[in-house]
Amino acid sequence: QVQLVESGGGLVQAGGSLRLSCAASGRTFSSYAMAWFRQAPGKEREFVAYIKWSGSYTYYTDSVKGRFTISRDNAKNTVYLQMNNLKPEDTAVYFCAASKEPIILKTTPADFDSWGQGTQVTVSL
Repeated sequence: QVQLVESGGGLVQAGGSLRLSCAASGRTFSSYAMAWFRQAPGKEREFVAYIKWSGSYTYYTDSVKGRFTISRDNAKNTVYLQMNNLKPEDTAVYFCAASKEPIILKTTPADFDSWGQGTQVTVSL
C-alpha cells in the first residue's frame, strides 16, 4: 500500500481558489488510480474526483464539474486538486485515496485501499 499525505487546505472566500496536493510514498504510485473525497460535518464522505493511473481519464461529481481539476505527476508521486470558484458548500475535510484497481472507475470509499489524514477546506461568504 501507499502512504498518503494531503496539504494545501485553508480558509478562502467564496469565489477564490485553492490547490490541494497529496504526496504518496512507495515505488508503485503510478500503478494506482487516485481520487479525492470530502466530508462535511455530520455528513457522509462523498466522492469528488477520480484520475486513472496514467492520468488519461478523469471523472468528477456533478457539483464540481467545471470548477475543480484533478491531475497527477507520477514522477513526483503526487496528485493534485485545483479548486476554482469555491463555494461555501465546498467546505469540508478533503481526503485523497488510492485504489489498486488502476483502470475501472471507482467512486465509493470502500473501493479505495489507502487514505490520507485529510486537509480542511473552509469557504466563507
